[in-house]
Amino acid sequence: MLFPIGDDDRHLSGAAFVTWGLLLANVGVFVLQIMSPELIYGYSLIPAEITTGRDLVNSAPVDLHVQSLDMLPQRPGPTPIYLTLVSSMFMHGGFGHLFGNLLYLWIFGDNVEHRFGHGAFLAFYLVSGLAASAAQIALAPGSVIPNLGASGAISGVLGAYLMLFPKNRVHAIFFFRVVAVPAVLAIGLWIVFQFVNGFGAIAAAEQTGGVAYGAHIGGFFAGALLALVLRNVISERTADPVARADAKSRPLWG
Repeated sequence: MLFPIGDDDRHLSGAAFVTWGLLLANVGVFVLQIMSPELIYGYSLIPAEITTGRDLVNSAPVDLHVQSLDMLPQRPGPTPIYLTLVSSMFMHGGFGHLFGNLLYLWIFGDNVEHRFGHGAFLAFYLVSGLAASAAQIALAPGSVIPNLGASGAISGVLGAYLMLFPKNRVHAIFFFRVVAVPAVLAIGLWIVFQFVNGFGAIAAAEQTGGVAYGAHIGGFFAGALLALVLRNVISERTADPVARADAKSRPLWG
């Protein structure tokens, strides 16, 4: 499996303010989670809360495929409860979850932001995340298992990157070696991995191994479709008013 660590950003100029802001927002919310762990049960996405419009505040039984039902804690959430569709995008289940998501956002987000422009990229990111959540809810509308993380929105960024920059060189670790491969290969292998590992989750309409593969797949295709539309609506000149720097003066990885 390829593990991306950077891409060729020599053609970019100007700061990716929204990407940086999203990185900081995710880190900030994670710090709040460490300080108040109960936030996970109140502000993560609970499919059953969205489909019923009712905030669950008491422990709910959940079938974890063991001999007896476990009781999953629930806490009061925002009003209206639909705001968890957004708040859950900035929450994470641990340091590894956070690091993996932010690494992908840092590598691929700036390119898409430069292509669309700051405001359009922020809207694109949020819409991709909402589409990812909708896909996961559709798979398990009555689930009381918390869904959280930026993975769905970042999957949308990957879908857009694939549509916009399929030939960009992505640097990745492959069997302890750093290799440079086209984005179509690096991201293509990633989405194939999501389908293979998510097949059981889709068939069972539940999560597998704690990973919401349905959200990954839904976010990816939403981002790809949005990119196909936006690239015809937003010209590169309009999206990036800052003159591009000389390619040779830019570092290779970003």
